[in-house]
Amino acid sequence: MILYHCLSARSFRPLWMLEELGLPYDLRMLPFPPRAQAREYLEVNPLGTVPLLLDGDARLSESAAICQYLAARHAPGTLDVGVHEPDYAAYLNHLHFGEATLTFPQTLVLRYRHFEPEARRLPQVADDYARWFLARLRTLEPRLGAQPFVCAGRFTAADVSVAYAVMLAEHLGLQARFTPAVQAWWSRLQQRAGYQRALAAQLAAAQAQGVSTVPAPDTR
Repeated sequence: MILYHCLSARSFRPLWMLEELGLPYDLRMLPFPPRAQAREYLEVNPLGTVPLLLDGDARLSESAAICQYLAARHAPGTLDVGVHEPDYAAYLNHLHFGEATLTFPQTLVLRYRHFEPEARRLPQVADDYARWFLARLRTLEPRLGAQPFVCAGRFTAADVSVAYAVMLAEHLGLQARFTPAVQAWWSRLQQRAGYQRALAAQLAAAQAQGVSTVPAPDTR
């Protein structure tokens, strides 16, 4: 498998999954944003976004979909949740909640607080979407206060999906506003060997491939 990745971007989700699963892969690092800084990448992925996972004839460019694909194909009953398990619906919902509901508002915080030219920045918009993100993140507090993982009583791809949004929020300086159970869950996940290996893998690959090791916030 080949994974195209920018340091600490959404593509960290599938990288973390690959390390949790212990699968062999070729990690190809790109400068951020690749559609502007690595124009040749458009020949591989016309969207110019990361992630892109190539697995034989399979091509996937959505981070949550890649997590679901890897879990179903390589970890049924562990990082995946089967259709006959009671938490199957909760698994699917939280797997996509991590991207569609939690990561989306943060991209607007990034845009209007950091990436627009000074004259076009909108602090009120950035603040509003930060509050939007935090309000939705708080909905996980009762769940994570009652159980160690998002669903199914075990670590799954849904945890990876949600955790990346929390990782991004930490980069944005929002961690002081995490609720206690969410913070405790995130702290536990950061101790996982798979997470630590993913961090080390992206750093080593960036250094080896001559890509900046300064994390670039994900504005896909």
